[in-house]
Amino acid sequence: MYRKVHVEIDLDVIGRNVANITRVHNGFEYYIGVVKGNAYGHGFGVVPTMLANGVNYLAVSSLDEAFSVRQLALDVPVLVMEPVTLDQLKICEEQGFAVTISNYEYWQKFMDLRFSNLKIHLKLDTGLNRLGVDCRKQIDEMYHGLVKKDGVLVEGIFTHLATTGVLDNIYDQQIVKFLRLTAGIDLEAIPIVHIDRSATLETKRKLPFVNGVRMGALIFGINHIFRPYKGLKGKLRQIRDNRTKKQLGLSKSNESTDLEVGFGFALKAEIIEINRVYAGETVGYGGMFKVEYDTYIAVLSIGYADGISTGFHKCQVDINGKLYRVVGVVNMCMLTVEVDESVRTGDFATLIGGVANIRQNAAACGNSAYVAMTKIATEIPRIYKGGVSSE
Repeated sequence: MYRKVHVEIDLDVIGRNVANITRVHNGFEYYIGVVKGNAYGHGFGVVPTMLANGVNYLAVSSLDEAFSVRQLALDVPVLVMEPVTLDQLKICEEQGFAVTISNYEYWQKFMDLRFSNLKIHLKLDTGLNRLGVDCRKQIDEMYHGLVKKDGVLVEGIFTHLATTGVLDNIYDQQIVKFLRLTAGIDLEAIPIVHIDRSATLETKRKLPFVNGVRMGALIFGINHIFRPYKGLKGKLRQIRDNRTKKQLGLSKSNESTDLEVGFGFALKAEIIEINRVYAGETVGYGGMFKVEYDTYIAVLSIGYADGISTGFHKCQVDINGKLYRVVGVVNMCMLTVEVDESVRTGDFATLIGGVANIRQNAAACGNSAYVAMTKIATEIPRIYKGGVSSE
């Protein structure tokens, strides 16, 4: 690693997150760790620690990701949530990957193939309108055909929820639709029924007919923020929210949680140069930042080619435990920060993590925290500390 830019992953934080989730929400049999998108930008090196602390199933988006995970977890079941091509099914069978069937036409072709031991999860579309089957007649035909097919195990059935259901009726509508679509299926005969995702795990009570939960963002510290009803404005908002819930006839939502999770992600870049800049001068392309007083400008060796948003000029970075503002435009491979005399060339700035609040920096760039972390280029090394590491 020649350029001194890296992501530091605190595996102890990830491990505590998983342990806290499984302790607080202890009614499930399957805790499915979703590690799509390079484990939300953390790298697959987090997998052993996740498994050591309560995750007992893994889910990925693609077959490529499944192979990356398999190198670190030889015996743990892995679900590929996006459909694989028909010619890739044999590979999945050989590796023990469970595959998703989410399309009737795909299923028709699938039924002409022969398998000896392939696990499948049937995906239903209950309102997200992305992947899944939304016709009960087709679902009945698909499920009962798969159950009778030699060499195939219907291991799971699932859907994906679009909202938290706290102040909208979409969640409730999706649950009703799921039950309607599966009315002709004995859900108890299916080993894994998984519906909840991180957000609904926190906001809604466990449904009696599910025994699995998919945990992605929550494992990496991105939890649901419950509304604080404090002060006069808070009380007025509570009255308005309660009225909305009553008008829509919403199912009960949790109003708080004892769950504690934290961020174990810190993006760090070295200061490669510091320049003295004087009042009246400008910094960066287009003279975007005009200097009003004599100051110091530090240059970091990281930019938008590394996944830093061009909106990062609105953010602050952490250098030696103190926050400094980014000034000027974000360049392809560099960005500039206004510093003081205490900062030295060779110091490291933390752009995401540390004192630099992930949520605030992400919001300033128009992103969520998990988008900000996932966007960081995979070429930037992930360095793991503590926990159970693959290193």
